[in-house]
Amino acid sequence: MGCAVSDGAIDRKVTLDLLKKYNKAGPRYTSYPTAVEFHDRYGNENYIASLDEANRAITEPLSLYIHIPFCEERCTFCGCHVVITKKRDVSRRYIDYLKREIEMLAARLPDRRELVQYHWGGGTPTYLAPDQMVELQQAVTGRFRIADGAEVAIEVDPRITTKEQIDLLKDLGFNRISMGVQDFTPEVQEIIHRNQDERSTVELYEYCRAAGFHSMNLDLIYGLPKQTPGTFEKNLKRVIALRPDRVAVYSFAFVPWIRGNQKGFDESDLPSAEVKLELFQLALSEFHDAGYLQIGMDHFALPEDELSISMKERRLHRNFMGYTTKPASDMLGLGISAIGDVRGAFVQSQKKLSRYYAAIDAGEFPVYRGFELDDDDKIRRHVIMRLMCNFHLDRADVEKRFDIVFADYFRAELNDLKEPEGHGFITMDGDALEVTGTGRLFIRNICMIFDRYLRDKDADDGPVFSKTI
Repeated sequence: MGCAVSDGAIDRKVTLDLLKKYNKAGPRYTSYPTAVEFHDRYGNENYIASLDEANRAITEPLSLYIHIPFCEERCTFCGCHVVITKKRDVSRRYIDYLKREIEMLAARLPDRRELVQYHWGGGTPTYLAPDQMVELQQAVTGRFRIADGAEVAIEVDPRITTKEQIDLLKDLGFNRISMGVQDFTPEVQEIIHRNQDERSTVELYEYCRAAGFHSMNLDLIYGLPKQTPGTFEKNLKRVIALRPDRVAVYSFAFVPWIRGNQKGFDESDLPSAEVKLELFQLALSEFHDAGYLQIGMDHFALPEDELSISMKERRLHRNFMGYTTKPASDMLGLGISAIGDVRGAFVQSQKKLSRYYAAIDAGEFPVYRGFELDDDDKIRRHVIMRLMCNFHLDRADVEKRFDIVFADYFRAELNDLKEPEGHGFITMDGDALEVTGTGRLFIRNICMIFDRYLRDKDADDGPVFSKTI
């Protein structure tokens, strides 16, 4: 079975034996260390100290993420932290508490208020009524300044988003829309409980374009139950016909032991690992032929898009909001379950509304858990993120940046890399570690070699991550 590679070309075969060998549980590395290492010993006082330190970096911009958790219905594939309700009044109270959290955050950052990346995610951000959207945006812009050229993005669900909301979002300063598609196939939609009419989705997409949104992203998921190469190829062609600037093609993370809603279908409904890899191969081939470039492990972008330019120049970055060209040294998270990255510490907010409200009523930040990185964590995070983002690592740069001898510091890792090197996944010449086209399919496995926490985990601890393929 052939496997796709760099720029969509085919450069070698991936055998079934290799596929079975590398298709094991592993992180997606939206962070390093991963969220499973977060702990409740990091609390409100720790976060205050992190924010106070962050405020002193007065010349550096910020990223800000706001989590809107509400959805009317739960999709069986969903891995996001959501609150399912059709009672729209719940969002009224949530907005009130978000405004209070914004005030608390701004009070701790009196000298540092500029945003270069700003994102509403969910859940379903367009669950909010127009007046609530205005109120929330005014709360943010009343305390923080959105920099010229900042990426101001929002996730929308075409099933409930109105044209009025699109016009409003444009007026509020949003400049990028990410629209969930997942799969248009009726049989797939039925089993994942996401009935999304293709015609209305296309109409909303075209309305966004007409409204002046010049940066549009569409989301697809491969590996969903009932998907086949034939049906998925049709989806790819439908999406390409719309010519979005960016497309995310996410691997379905099947983790029913974490997400009980995924027990809504049988594992036998899922495509095999071999078929799942074929689905992603189709995506690589179709998007390559349409002129898109592969960005990181699961995104595609037109050549003129900022992501593509950053990728070519090896300056692409990644955080909890995804791949970005607008790196900020600190990222703030607002709302339940949101994760921030502040001064070398990860902080996650309470996951339950009741606990979130109680913390703010007590005058405290709603910290659920966190993690303070040590020097080794920071070195390994840099290495993993450079590989995840740019498929390239400059060993000399790492040595200079962290004052280490790479070959000594990563002696065990370099030895372990010989196996994927032998399979043609990476090349290690001089100071460069380069991930090959085929190796991009196994980038999570390559990065896992540098993860010291995985080395310490007991295989009997039970499943934690989804499969890498």
